[in-house]
Amino acid sequence: MSRELSCFKAYDVRGRIPDELNTDIAYSIGRAYAQVVEPKKVVVGHDIRLTSEDIKQALAQGLMDSGVDVYDIGQCGTEEIYFATFYADMDGGIAVTASHNPKDYNGMKFVREGSKPISGDTGLLDIKHLAEQNTFPYVTKKGECFSLNTADAYVDHLLSYVDRSTLKPLKIVVNAGNGGAGAVIDRLETLSVEKALPFEFIKIHHEADGNFPNGVPNPLLEENRTVTISAVKEHDADLGVAWDGDFDRCFFFDENGNFIEGYYVVGLLAEAFLSKNSDEKVVHDPRLTWNTIDIVEANGGSAVQSKTGHAFIKERMRLENAIYGGEMSAHHYFRDFAYCDSGMIPWLLVAQLIATRGKPLSELVKERMRAYPCSGEINSRIENPAVAIAKVKEHFSGREIDQDETDGVSMVFDDWRFNLRMSNTEPVVRLNVESRGDQALMNNKTAEILALLA
Repeated sequence: MSRELSCFKAYDVRGRIPDELNTDIAYSIGRAYAQVVEPKKVVVGHDIRLTSEDIKQALAQGLMDSGVDVYDIGQCGTEEIYFATFYADMDGGIAVTASHNPKDYNGMKFVREGSKPISGDTGLLDIKHLAEQNTFPYVTKKGECFSLNTADAYVDHLLSYVDRSTLKPLKIVVNAGNGGAGAVIDRLETLSVEKALPFEFIKIHHEADGNFPNGVPNPLLEENRTVTISAVKEHDADLGVAWDGDFDRCFFFDENGNFIEGYYVVGLLAEAFLSKNSDEKVVHDPRLTWNTIDIVEANGGSAVQSKTGHAFIKERMRLENAIYGGEMSAHHYFRDFAYCDSGMIPWLLVAQLIATRGKPLSELVKERMRAYPCSGEINSRIENPAVAIAKVKEHFSGREIDQDETDGVSMVFDDWRFNLRMSNTEPVVRLNVESRGDQALMNNKTAEILALLA
């Protein structure tokens, strides 16, 4: 019998357990994925949520009943699925995860061969349709399930991004938010002598716990940052790093405990890659752009704008053969990581920059923050987002020197710009404002737009 599944979103599956997502639905999704992608072998894994193992088992059964061999890497982060898919030459990969959603949610993220993303316009809607129809062909030969261990190869890949000889002893606060990142930090901490990193890790909320005893692992929430800030100050640390639940995003705190907006980290990493490989391309999202473009062009690279969202960034990076891509939301993408996002590679690169440049993180970003002050993303819950955006657009119409609708609306003026876009999943508009070296102007224009939205 056909049913409507509300757990399918623009890029992935996310829903409340058990009414929006359960083992029956997971089984149907496995069958549907197999019919759309037509894989012979698929790697699966699950995050630390209490329901993830059961959801994964049902998903795997759906795949096997479709004739697909399943390779299970166990509890992992989403990026470990990406890695296993391209490293082990799989035909696809599925991570059972709901990232930073509340603990009664779960979900899935999908890739094809080579860790190419599957989203709304590249097969996800077809999977949704078949899962809703819930009628699948009989398969004579079922698939089998195998265990697969790519943990050591994954860690070796992470280490390939840094030159160990340039690293210096650093004290780093690491906050896994009781998600999955802690397990990778433990692996990095117990490396053999020839691979060992000279870092001392101060671990907080380190143990994986799907009950989320310290709140949902989402460092974008200001109330979740306090414990990392306090630990950096208490331990006189050189750096603080916090992750979301499936650790495909990482967030930075400088040696003073100050939260560093992801926007400035994009510029920092772009410069790091281009200093070694000039004349390369860097992909960025449209929300905040001036700092990134300035750094990329100053270092001989080309800045390429893409619509916001991991599927769009990855697609554009593949098209351009870009060496790196970054979103201000703390997603960082790497060509050598099959153009996928990683929450582990960025902090290793930042630690290396601190060592090689002999400057703390605050100094590495201070001038950029002064040159291009930004509001950070401000979310406003609004009954009719489209009407609200049209109102703001009309208010500034005729005064702009450029306008772009790659994602929402971006309006550019002589010394400031803004981007205003709708959420894909809720009645929310997201505002970002930046200026050329004028903090007061940026603050005033942010307040002006928020007043219009209110």
